[in-house]
Amino acid sequence: MSRFRSETFRPAARRLGVIVGLALGAVVFSGCAPEPTPAPTPTADPEPTPTASETTAPRADALVPEGSAEDNLPFFSSIVDQVWASEARDEGRAYVDALSAAGFDKAAMQVTEDLSTVGNPAESLQFSVRWGEQCLVGQVGPATGEPFATVTDVVGDGACLLGQTRPIDW
Repeated sequence: MSRFRSETFRPAARRLGVIVGLALGAVVFSGCAPEPTPAPTPTADPEPTPTASETTAPRADALVPEGSAEDNLPFFSSIVDQVWASEARDEGRAYVDALSAAGFDKAAMQVTEDLSTVGNPAESLQFSVRWGEQCLVGQVGPATGEPFATVTDVVGDGACLLGQTRPIDW
């Protein structure tokens, strides 16, 4: 008997649910007709004034001699990327020469050896430019994947790179 009731009740309940749903939908949607809104009146906007961060943002296209190491990191990184994209990507001298040609002080630079102690290409090259009490440091090579550049503090003896570096005597 309960089976009979549920079979007769379901179609009636479904119909009632559909009717109630349609009725509610009609009530809800009848109040949703969009009202016309007036068109905005065009006004002449003055030229936007750059914010402080926009006017002092580090540039990647020029050396900022009076700036900080952080200010010069984008430019340093762009030079590193250019050398990395060249045939000389595995030569420390190429990074030193490119940075020097871009205006960085060669006397403030350090670079590691291109070859390991057994004559194999170095897994990574590091090079740096001392900038006040900070250092712009770059690293490239098979062990690093993409070029990496950062700003670090000068280490205890006033150098930027720890360990053995090669003389920049050219």
